[in-house]
Amino acid sequence: MGALKSFFKDTAIYGLATVLPRLMNFVLVPLHTDTLPTTSYSDNTLFYVYAAFFNVLLTYGMETAFFRFFSRSDEKSKVFSTAFISLTITTILFFAIVFFNAESLANWVNLKQSYFNLLVGVLALDTLVVVPFAYLRATGRPIKFTAIKLSNIVVYVLLNFFFLWAIPKFGWQFSFYDKTDLVQYIFVANLAASVLTLLLLSPYFFKTKLEFNTTIFKQLLNYGWPIMVAGLAYVINENFDKWLLPELLGKNINGAYSGCYKIAVFMTIFIQGFRLGAEPFFFNHAKEQNAKQTYAAIMKYFVIFGSFMLVFIVAYLDVFKELIVRDEAYWIAIDIVPIVLLANLFLGMYFNLAIWYKLTDKTRYGMYISVFGALITIAFNYYMIPKIGFMASAWATLAAYGVMMITSYFLGRKHYPVPYNISSIFTYLFVAVVLATIAYTNLLFKPNYYISTVCVFVFLGVVFLLEKNDIKQLLNRKK
Repeated sequence: MGALKSFFKDTAIYGLATVLPRLMNFVLVPLHTDTLPTTSYSDNTLFYVYAAFFNVLLTYGMETAFFRFFSRSDEKSKVFSTAFISLTITTILFFAIVFFNAESLANWVNLKQSYFNLLVGVLALDTLVVVPFAYLRATGRPIKFTAIKLSNIVVYVLLNFFFLWAIPKFGWQFSFYDKTDLVQYIFVANLAASVLTLLLLSPYFFKTKLEFNTTIFKQLLNYGWPIMVAGLAYVINENFDKWLLPELLGKNINGAYSGCYKIAVFMTIFIQGFRLGAEPFFFNHAKEQNAKQTYAAIMKYFVIFGSFMLVFIVAYLDVFKELIVRDEAYWIAIDIVPIVLLANLFLGMYFNLAIWYKLTDKTRYGMYISVFGALITIAFNYYMIPKIGFMASAWATLAAYGVMMITSYFLGRKHYPVPYNISSIFTYLFVAVVLATIAYTNLLFKPNYYISTVCVFVFLGVVFLLEKNDIKQLLNRKK
């Protein structure tokens, strides 16, 4: 229980670093969808699709590799220094190559030149702070990590409101301001926030003597490159739909789809908070005698919380829709939300299961699984979008993450067996899907929030019945 307590404590703090920024982004979605037409929102989405893709390329698995070798190395300063120098050099090279080919590259990714320039700036700055951020997590400094992350998002949010709301609202006049191209100021705000983060983390650039160790570099690279490939596959799974939809169905549909996709933000928050706390925890506790039992317990609680969120969000989807995406032009894609929520829950379970190949240094399996999922995503989208429209993209995401989750579970049983309580996990998932289906069917016809509330409390009742012994032990311990 001590290890679990430590895990939940760190996850709560790291979750704060994820929850508050996401909640602030939650505030921004209504601002963006209110001020941007669906076509401009599609441009905003495409910008961040490319940001995610190039971010994986530029970090080439170095963050996870850093955790792996920093946690077990006796020469921690050399691991930090080598990883930092490696990313700094490759980032400078990337910036130089792009600088001399900016126009052709901007045309290739189908972005305006000004948008592309801002994208490159954000990518370079964010890559330089990867190792310092990882160092804070690996050395158990979640509060400082969280404070810097929150500083970043505060600047980003305030500048969004300044450019998209305050200037039009009060009629302020600025020579640089172009009210016909508001989406560019979202990217400007991001660049400013990234500059602040770089300044706040700059003391860690010289935390240790800068020394590049080729042996450590080879170890980091060998461990990290399969993670990079897996990361690229993950980006495809998450974003291929938003890249393909404007080509096949138009920017208008893609903007509506991307806006409604944001309603699943709460599940994403939960998963990201879990990952931030879980990854260093799993590595640091791998040698504990009861490590596998702890991992199994974490998985069960993850599924409980994730399943509850699925039921709760679907039960009150009409409320979330009005709060997050208020422009009715976006609501044509609202049917994707329950599917995307379940897909993200499967993704979170996959992240939990994936610990087996990270702890056994068999990261190539993670690459294979992710590439397999990406192939499903690509094939499903290409084949089904012409047949059933944007709903195909939601179903493709669910299929890809479901297959990845199941594949990882069976491979993990062979290479690093963890005693997961499969019957409990399946029960919670089944009950959640059934209740979410009932709640959503209720909303499709004449919404009755009594039925929605009953669905939520039925799920909580099932949890209490199955977990009452653990709940009683927890309450008795507090007394």
